[in-house]
Amino acid sequence: MASRILSVRKTVAAAVAGGTLLAAAPLIAWGTTTSNASDTPPPELTAKGASLINGKGESLYGKNVNDDRNMASTVKIMVASMVLDKKNVDLDRKVPVRQAYRDYVAEHHASTADLQTGDKLSIRQLLYAALLPSGADAAYALADTFGQGATRAQRVQSFVVDMNAKGHELNLGKTKFDTFDGTGGDSSTPKDLAKLAQHAMQNETFRKIVKTKEYKGEAPAANGRTRYYTWTNTNQLLGSYKGVVGIKTGTTSKAGECLVFAGERDGKTLVGTVLNSKDRYKDAAKLLDYGFGADDAKDMKIRRLPSDAQSD
Repeated sequence: MASRILSVRKTVAAAVAGGTLLAAAPLIAWGTTTSNASDTPPPELTAKGASLINGKGESLYGKNVNDDRNMASTVKIMVASMVLDKKNVDLDRKVPVRQAYRDYVAEHHASTADLQTGDKLSIRQLLYAALLPSGADAAYALADTFGQGATRAQRVQSFVVDMNAKGHELNLGKTKFDTFDGTGGDSSTPKDLAKLAQHAMQNETFRKIVKTKEYKGEAPAANGRTRYYTWTNTNQLLGSYKGVVGIKTGTTSKAGECLVFAGERDGKTLVGTVLNSKDRYKDAAKLLDYGFGADDAKDMKIRRLPSDAQSD
């Protein structure tokens, strides 16, 4: 993994130096914009970094917004965007699950969608699997499918290089991707992650997926029978705070608890991030209260996950 990460960084540096990366693209709000945050004092958060923007991309709140921090599985927001931003992508295309995807999960103690070797899942299903239970196996499958190269290692490396190129295009100036799942040295800032989230939410399929609390589907199994999958969204703010419409959790020992979230109320759109938080859902609720001029955080009850669900 270390050698692959070093190779990725060198390739990205070369691409930047050669001027091959795309120019920065402006953000476009996916929903109706909101006015300024409430007149109440800014909330006190446990998070070491946080941001809140409105539908125009205007900052409503910031705490260490430009500080680099590990981003954990919020990396998978970019993985999904890489797939969904492709022209004429066939979301019904079937992809076989390789044993290497399961081995990666075991080696890195990563979160999993428990994809079974030999099963054939659609690209759409892999997106659900990567974003809801935060499956590193599903993110690996997507990187392997959409990367370029003769070997799996080459395809994954090229996919991560493309993730960095996409970050440059979106003007995520301090974001660096080392992996497809956030188990490496991937880092970003609250400000950059809010930009990335706003971009991702432009896509209707992405919005639909991250708003889903539970997904149930089936796939052809290797033995010729049918496999049934159930994935629960690890984002417990969804269904706990009125108006929340996504989007992604992330947790590692280095990153702490992270959350990228979005909410809509009364024609107002908010996007926020909390990084390295001791209580990410309460922090996010406080920010949403601040942006919406509400007072719901103190009485919020967190949606419980099934006992067999992934946590992230």
